[in-house]
Amino acid sequence: MHSIAWWPTVLVLAVSTFTDLRSRRIPNWLVLPFLAVGIVVSCVPKGWHGIGIGQSLEGMGLGLLLFGLLAFMGGMGMGDVKLCAAIGAWVGPKQLFVALVLTGIVGGVMAIGWAVLGGFVGELFSGTGDLMFGWRKREGRAEQKHTLSNPGARKMPYAPAIAVGTLVSFFAFAG
Repeated sequence: MHSIAWWPTVLVLAVSTFTDLRSRRIPNWLVLPFLAVGIVVSCVPKGWHGIGIGQSLEGMGLGLLLFGLLAFMGGMGMGDVKLCAAIGAWVGPKQLFVALVLTGIVGGVMAIGWAVLGGFVGELFSGTGDLMFGWRKREGRAEQKHTLSNPGARKMPYAPAIAVGTLVSFFAFAG
């Protein structure tokens, strides 16, 4: 585990999970300073958290690229994208990749459980098909019905999955 990366990451993940569950938003006032400090801290000799500026920027770029693509396709909010980019700035691309794989697994399990409990499993799989194969019809943008102002929208908060995937990745990189 990187010696300094875990505690600010845990703090930011806790607050982002709380705000995402409460309002389906991850605030810029939380993730943008976290991202900036992650890059600045990476400039300190590697004794602080094990990655340098190059790996910090690569981690940020990986988070932006992978989650940015999902946001472009309409399956992810920009708060999730910025949160993953900020985490990448703290942990670097190798650990972020592990975290994102774990996040995907956790998010998939959460989505299925959420759909089963909510009684909309058929809609989940139909929506997943539309997301994966129908994004060209939407010109890369999410449909307007997927907003908080629409009570019928089924927008799942994803910060909890990001939090679990990231925290478990710390155990994978322990030692």
